[in-house]
Amino acid sequence: MTPARARFAGVLEILQYNWHFYAASLCAVFATVALLWLRLLTPLGEALLIAAAALAVFWSIASLLASWYIYDHVGVTRWSWLPQTLPSSPRQWLNIHAGLDQSTPTLAQLFPNTEFTVLDIYDANEMTEPSIARARQLHPSSHPAIPAKLDALPLPDQTRDTVFLLFAAHEIRQPALRAQFFRELARVLTPSGQVLLVEHLRDWKNFLAFGPGFLHFHSRKEWLCLARAAGLSVESETPVTPFIRCFLVRKPSA
Repeated sequence: MTPARARFAGVLEILQYNWHFYAASLCAVFATVALLWLRLLTPLGEALLIAAAALAVFWSIASLLASWYIYDHVGVTRWSWLPQTLPSSPRQWLNIHAGLDQSTPTLAQLFPNTEFTVLDIYDANEMTEPSIARARQLHPSSHPAIPAKLDALPLPDQTRDTVFLLFAAHEIRQPALRAQFFRELARVLTPSGQVLLVEHLRDWKNFLAFGPGFLHFHSRKEWLCLARAAGLSVESETPVTPFIRCFLVRKPSA
Protein backbone atom coordinates (compact mmCIF):
# COMPACT_ATOMS: atom_id res chain seq x y z
CA MET A 1 0.00 0.00 0.00
CA THR A 2 1.42 3.38 -1.01
CA PRO A 3 1.75 6.10 1.65
CA ALA A 4 -1.29 8.32 2.16
CA ARG A 5 -1.02 12.01 1.27
CA ALA A 6 -3.08 14.95 2.43
CA ARG A 7 -5.83 16.07 0.08
CA PHE A 8 -4.00 19.15 -1.27
CA ALA A 9 -0.43 18.08 -0.51
CA GLY A 10 0.73 18.23 -4.12
CA VAL A 11 -0.44 21.74 -4.95
CA LEU A 12 0.76 23.04 -1.58
CA GLU A 13 4.22 21.66 -2.28
CA ILE A 14 4.26 23.41 -5.66
CA LEU A 15 3.41 26.65 -3.87
CA GLN A 16 6.18 26.07 -1.34
CA TYR A 17 8.84 25.31 -3.94
CA ASN A 18 7.87 28.10 -6.35
CA TRP A 19 6.42 30.81 -4.13
CA HIS A 20 8.73 33.40 -5.72
CA PHE A 21 6.93 33.01 -9.07
CA TYR A 22 3.51 33.49 -7.51
CA ALA A 23 4.75 36.41 -5.41
CA ALA A 24 6.12 38.06 -8.57
CA SER A 25 2.77 37.61 -10.32
CA LEU A 26 0.95 39.20 -7.37
CA CYS A 27 3.38 42.13 -7.36
CA ALA A 28 2.83 42.57 -11.10
CA VAL A 29 -0.92 42.82 -10.54
CA PHE A 30 -0.49 45.45 -7.79
CA ALA A 31 1.92 47.40 -10.00
CA THR A 32 -0.57 47.29 -12.87
CA VAL A 33 -3.38 48.61 -10.68
CA ALA A 34 -1.13 51.42 -9.40
CA LEU A 35 -0.02 52.49 -12.88
CA LEU A 36 -3.58 52.46 -14.18
CA TRP A 37 -4.75 54.53 -11.22
CA LEU A 38 -1.95 57.08 -11.73
CA ARG A 39 -2.71 57.29 -15.48
CA LEU A 40 0.98 57.47 -16.38
CA LEU A 41 0.72 55.44 -19.59
CA THR A 42 -0.72 55.94 -23.03
CA PRO A 43 -3.90 54.00 -23.91
CA LEU A 44 -1.77 51.50 -25.84
CA GLY A 45 0.60 51.14 -22.91
CA GLU A 46 -2.31 50.55 -20.55
CA ALA A 47 -3.76 47.91 -22.88
CA LEU A 48 -0.43 46.07 -23.08
CA LEU A 49 0.01 46.29 -19.31
CA ILE A 50 -3.46 44.90 -18.67
CA ALA A 51 -2.83 42.05 -21.12
CA ALA A 52 0.47 41.18 -19.42
CA ALA A 53 -1.11 41.23 -15.96
CA ALA A 54 -4.02 39.12 -17.18
CA LEU A 55 -1.60 36.51 -18.53
CA ALA A 56 0.31 36.46 -15.25
CA VAL A 57 -2.92 35.88 -13.32
CA PHE A 58 -4.13 33.26 -15.80
CA TRP A 59 -0.91 31.23 -15.68
CA SER A 60 -0.69 31.47 -11.90
CA ILE A 61 -4.19 30.02 -11.55
CA ALA A 62 -3.75 27.53 -14.41
CA SER A 63 -0.49 26.16 -13.00
CA LEU A 64 -2.02 25.60 -9.58
CA LEU A 65 -5.10 23.93 -11.07
CA ALA A 66 -2.92 21.70 -13.26
CA SER A 67 -0.72 20.82 -10.28
CA TRP A 68 -3.77 19.92 -8.19
CA TYR A 69 -5.12 17.76 -11.02
CA ILE A 70 -1.78 15.97 -11.59
CA TYR A 71 -0.54 15.44 -8.05
CA ASP A 72 -3.70 15.44 -5.93
CA HIS A 73 -6.70 14.46 -8.07
CA VAL A 74 -5.00 11.89 -10.32
CA GLY A 75 -2.27 11.21 -7.79
CA VAL A 76 0.55 10.64 -10.27
CA THR A 77 3.21 10.72 -7.56
CA ARG A 78 1.45 8.10 -5.49
CA TRP A 79 2.91 5.79 -8.21
CA SER A 80 0.21 3.11 -7.86
CA TRP A 81 -0.08 3.09 -11.67
CA LEU A 82 3.62 2.46 -12.20
CA PRO A 83 3.95 -1.37 -11.95
CA GLN A 84 1.52 -1.94 -14.82
CA THR A 85 3.77 0.02 -17.18
CA LEU A 86 6.67 -2.38 -16.65
CA PRO A 87 6.75 -5.58 -18.75
CA SER A 88 8.98 -7.26 -16.17
CA SER A 89 9.21 -6.76 -12.42
CA PRO A 90 12.51 -5.26 -11.20
CA ARG A 91 14.95 -7.35 -9.22
CA GLN A 92 17.92 -4.98 -8.98
CA TRP A 93 16.75 -1.46 -9.54
CA LEU A 94 18.13 2.04 -9.40
CA ASN A 95 16.23 5.20 -8.48
CA ILE A 96 17.85 8.46 -9.62
CA HIS A 97 16.65 11.80 -8.31
CA ALA A 98 17.86 15.37 -8.60
CA GLY A 99 17.77 16.43 -4.98
CA LEU A 100 14.16 15.67 -4.08
CA ASP A 101 13.32 12.03 -3.40
CA GLN A 102 9.69 11.31 -2.56
CA SER A 103 9.48 8.12 -4.62
CA THR A 104 11.94 5.64 -3.07
CA PRO A 105 9.72 4.69 -0.07
CA THR A 106 6.84 3.95 -2.45
CA LEU A 107 9.02 2.04 -4.91
CA ALA A 108 10.36 -0.08 -2.05
CA GLN A 109 6.78 -0.96 -1.11
CA LEU A 110 5.72 -1.64 -4.69
CA PHE A 111 8.70 -3.94 -5.29
CA PRO A 112 9.43 -5.69 -1.99
CA ASN A 113 12.30 -8.16 -1.54
CA THR A 114 14.35 -6.51 -4.27
CA GLU A 115 17.80 -4.95 -4.24
CA PHE A 116 17.93 -1.22 -4.92
CA THR A 117 20.26 1.75 -4.97
CA VAL A 118 19.43 5.47 -4.82
CA LEU A 119 21.59 8.06 -6.59
CA ASP A 120 21.38 11.82 -6.14
CA ILE A 121 22.52 13.71 -9.27
CA TYR A 122 21.87 17.16 -7.79
CA ASP A 123 24.61 19.62 -8.72
CA ALA A 124 24.21 23.15 -7.37
CA ASN A 125 26.32 24.55 -10.21
CA GLU A 126 24.26 22.80 -12.90
CA MET A 127 20.80 22.91 -11.30
CA THR A 128 20.42 26.53 -10.25
CA GLU A 129 16.63 26.71 -9.87
CA PRO A 130 15.87 28.01 -6.34
CA SER A 131 12.87 25.69 -6.17
CA ILE A 132 15.19 22.65 -6.11
CA ALA A 133 17.22 23.92 -3.16
CA ARG A 134 13.99 24.85 -1.36
CA ALA A 135 12.50 21.39 -1.96
CA ARG A 136 15.65 19.69 -0.66
CA GLN A 137 15.46 21.74 2.52
CA LEU A 138 11.75 21.23 3.09
CA HIS A 139 11.63 17.53 2.27
CA PRO A 140 14.89 15.72 3.06
CA SER A 141 14.99 12.15 1.80
CA SER A 142 14.17 9.32 4.18
CA HIS A 143 16.46 6.97 2.23
CA PRO A 144 20.22 7.53 1.97
CA ALA A 145 21.41 8.38 -1.52
CA ILE A 146 24.84 8.17 -3.11
CA PRO A 147 25.98 11.47 -4.68
CA ALA A 148 26.61 10.86 -8.36
CA LYS A 149 28.20 12.70 -11.26
CA LEU A 150 26.15 12.78 -14.44
CA ASP A 151 28.99 11.47 -16.58
CA ALA A 152 30.23 8.81 -14.12
CA LEU A 153 27.53 6.97 -12.21
CA PRO A 154 29.13 5.06 -9.30
CA LEU A 155 27.96 1.62 -10.42
CA PRO A 156 29.63 -1.22 -12.34
CA ASP A 157 28.65 -2.08 -15.91
CA GLN A 158 25.42 -4.04 -16.49
CA THR A 159 24.34 -4.30 -12.86
CA ARG A 160 20.79 -2.88 -12.83
CA ASP A 161 17.82 -4.33 -14.68
CA THR A 162 15.61 -1.27 -14.06
CA VAL A 163 16.27 2.44 -13.69
CA PHE A 164 13.60 4.87 -12.46
CA LEU A 165 13.91 8.47 -13.66
CA LEU A 166 10.87 10.17 -12.15
CA PHE A 167 10.69 13.92 -12.78
CA ALA A 168 14.48 14.17 -12.45
CA ALA A 169 16.19 14.14 -15.85
CA HIS A 170 14.77 17.49 -17.02
CA GLU A 171 16.88 19.21 -14.35
CA ILE A 172 19.99 18.46 -16.45
CA ARG A 173 20.09 21.71 -18.41
CA GLN A 174 23.13 21.21 -20.65
CA PRO A 175 22.51 19.03 -23.74
CA ALA A 176 26.01 17.53 -23.66
CA LEU A 177 25.58 16.46 -20.04
CA ARG A 178 22.18 14.93 -20.79
CA ALA A 179 23.76 12.88 -23.59
CA GLN A 180 26.59 11.71 -21.30
CA PHE A 181 24.07 10.84 -18.60
CA PHE A 182 22.02 8.67 -20.95
CA ARG A 183 25.17 6.86 -22.06
CA GLU A 184 25.87 6.14 -18.39
CA LEU A 185 22.34 4.74 -18.01
CA ALA A 186 22.99 2.41 -20.93
CA ARG A 187 26.27 1.32 -19.35
CA VAL A 188 24.81 0.29 -15.99
CA LEU A 189 21.77 -1.44 -17.50
CA THR A 190 21.80 -5.19 -17.98
CA PRO A 191 21.01 -6.49 -21.48
CA SER A 192 17.24 -6.06 -22.00
CA GLY A 193 17.26 -3.70 -19.00
CA GLN A 194 14.60 -0.97 -18.79
CA VAL A 195 14.45 2.71 -17.93
CA LEU A 196 11.17 4.25 -16.81
CA LEU A 197 11.31 7.95 -17.64
CA VAL A 198 8.44 10.13 -16.37
CA GLU A 199 8.40 13.79 -17.39
CA HIS A 200 6.36 16.82 -18.33
CA LEU A 201 6.88 17.69 -21.99
CA ARG A 202 7.66 20.98 -23.67
CA ASP A 203 4.40 21.03 -25.62
CA TRP A 204 1.30 23.17 -26.06
CA LYS A 205 -0.56 21.49 -23.19
CA ASN A 206 2.13 22.32 -20.67
CA PHE A 207 2.46 25.80 -22.17
CA LEU A 208 -1.25 26.34 -21.58
CA ALA A 209 -0.91 25.17 -17.97
CA PHE A 210 2.46 26.63 -16.99
CA GLY A 211 3.12 29.46 -19.44
CA PRO A 212 6.80 30.24 -20.05
CA GLY A 213 7.63 27.75 -17.29
CA PHE A 214 7.08 24.99 -19.85
CA LEU A 215 10.55 25.82 -21.19
CA HIS A 216 11.96 24.15 -18.09
CA PHE A 217 10.81 20.83 -19.59
CA HIS A 218 12.18 19.09 -22.68
CA SER A 219 10.38 17.99 -25.81
CA ARG A 220 9.36 14.46 -26.70
CA LYS A 221 11.82 14.63 -29.61
CA GLU A 222 14.66 15.42 -27.18
CA TRP A 223 13.98 12.32 -25.06
CA LEU A 224 13.73 10.10 -28.14
CA CYS A 225 17.01 11.48 -29.53
CA LEU A 226 18.81 11.00 -26.21
CA ALA A 227 17.69 7.38 -25.98
CA ARG A 228 18.67 6.63 -29.58
CA ALA A 229 22.09 8.29 -29.24
CA ALA A 230 22.80 6.14 -26.16
CA GLY A 231 21.95 2.94 -28.02
CA LEU A 232 18.59 2.56 -26.29
CA SER A 233 15.13 2.26 -27.82
CA VAL A 234 11.76 3.58 -26.67
CA GLU A 235 9.54 0.52 -26.35
CA SER A 236 6.35 2.33 -25.35
CA GLU A 237 4.91 5.69 -24.35
CA THR A 238 2.06 6.20 -21.91
CA PRO A 239 0.25 9.53 -21.42
CA VAL A 240 -0.25 9.44 -17.65
CA THR A 241 -2.19 12.72 -17.82
CA PRO A 242 -2.47 15.27 -20.65
CA PHE A 243 0.59 16.95 -19.12
CA ILE A 244 2.85 13.99 -18.34
CA ARG A 245 4.39 11.25 -20.47
CA CYS A 246 5.89 7.97 -19.30
CA PHE A 247 8.56 6.45 -21.59
CA LEU A 248 9.64 2.83 -21.28
CA VAL A 249 13.17 2.70 -22.66
CA ARG A 250 14.96 -0.58 -23.35
CA LYS A 251 18.55 -1.69 -23.78
CA PRO A 252 19.00 -4.27 -26.55
CA SER A 253 19.61 -7.83 -25.46
CA ALA A 254 23.14 -9.14 -25.78
